[in-house]
Amino acid sequence: MKLRIQSIRARLTLWYTLLVLSTMLLFGALSYYYTSKTLSENLDLSLKNEVRWVREFIQPQESKVKPGRRSIDTMIRKKAGQLPATQEAAGKDTTEEADEIWNQIFKHTLQSPKKIYIQFADRRGTIIYRSYNLGTDSLVFADTVAVSATVLTTGWLNGEPVRIALARDDSYTYLVGYPLSEVRDLLQSLYVIFLVLFPLALAVSVFGGFALAKKSLAPVDEITRRTRRITAESLDQSLPVRPSDDEIGRLTLTINEMIRRLHESFLRIRQFSADASHELRTPLTIVRGEIEIALRSPKTPEGYRRVLESTLEEILRLTSIIDNLLTLAKADRGLYRADFSEVDMKTLLEELFEDSCILASEKHIAVTLEAGSPVMIVGDRLRLRQLFLNLIDNAIKYTPEGGKVTLVLERQNGSVVFRVSDTGIGIPEADLPRIFDRFYRVDKARLREMGGTGLGLSIAKWIAELHRGTITVDSEVLKGSVFTVRLPLN
Repeated sequence: MKLRIQSIRARLTLWYTLLVLSTMLLFGALSYYYTSKTLSENLDLSLKNEVRWVREFIQPQESKVKPGRRSIDTMIRKKAGQLPATQEAAGKDTTEEADEIWNQIFKHTLQSPKKIYIQFADRRGTIIYRSYNLGTDSLVFADTVAVSATVLTTGWLNGEPVRIALARDDSYTYLVGYPLSEVRDLLQSLYVIFLVLFPLALAVSVFGGFALAKKSLAPVDEITRRTRRITAESLDQSLPVRPSDDEIGRLTLTINEMIRRLHESFLRIRQFSADASHELRTPLTIVRGEIEIALRSPKTPEGYRRVLESTLEEILRLTSIIDNLLTLAKADRGLYRADFSEVDMKTLLEELFEDSCILASEKHIAVTLEAGSPVMIVGDRLRLRQLFLNLIDNAIKYTPEGGKVTLVLERQNGSVVFRVSDTGIGIPEADLPRIFDRFYRVDKARLREMGGTGLGLSIAKWIAELHRGTITVDSEVLKGSVFTVRLPLN
């Protein structure tokens, strides 16, 4: 069963702790490796320099260092005051020149900041000199042939490993060593420091990460609490915006924008519900009233005929509203499947022009068509006809008798533009942004008198967007309106 941590605060703390721990482990490993490598390299370089110094110091004075003499170690211990007076005579045959050589090497050993061992022997392996800190012991190493060169190897001193720099010439073998236990102790101290620091850093990262996550997510908790208090009845509220432009501030702005859109959507839905109820109730009320009147008293066949004609008219109106609502509902849900094919826009408008002349003849409105060469687009011919016919029908409805309606078709910048202009009553500027809303009417009484449903322009906008086009309007009260549809050619 997988362990799931639901809290973002806990997850942030966990990831922060893992990141800190991984970083410290990596840092510790790299630090340990780098320190070990640096110490080894520096030690080898120091030993090389030391053995080079010893060889360069001895070689010019080889004649003063004769094999077979008494132990120079005895003389050095005498110089250091470590021999009793009865043994001092043993070193009197040592020359003053050799004595000075050993004194110089002895002083060099004392002045060295490191615990170095110096030892050299003749070709037969007889140790001529060893530093005072070796006592009576000797550096032991695997025999390596090296003439006029420096060789680094690991030897032993009383069973303890020693890093040795070895150099040879024709007369002597020079050794300079350093106990590896010193390096091991230093690395062990570093290791102990890491062992102590890691748990401490882990504890600090856990508590620090939790506190940091809590402080960072506190605004989110506040947003959550305030958002929970916002309901469908209080969508006019908004969250306080942080002054800083950070992630929380942008989240607050996004939520406020979402609340605003929800508020507008709820208002539109409520208005739509009220308008739809009104539009559906009005024809039903008329049908019910006329039927009730017809049933109260006998009527002539002609009277019943008028009642049936009025009832049929209202039923057709109801059918039109319901069909349009179903079409928009399918469009909203993405269920409408358009039948795209090549459409000759000029031919389509010529057909609509003939129909519009018939519609405009009763009001003596002059309809003109301005179309150039044929324009082919890919579209749904049935819906395009509905779009243009809606705009033409509206232009004729809202144009007084004797007015003028002009239809224009032209190409513009890779698009086909259809424009319907009239000399009608126009639309107030305040109403222009909402004329494409469903059931929105500038003059409800006048709309019903003209037989409108309040859905024509909504459907026109949907059809234009279905073809990746746009529909816009320019209007001036008492001077007329211009509706422009722009559709892409490709």
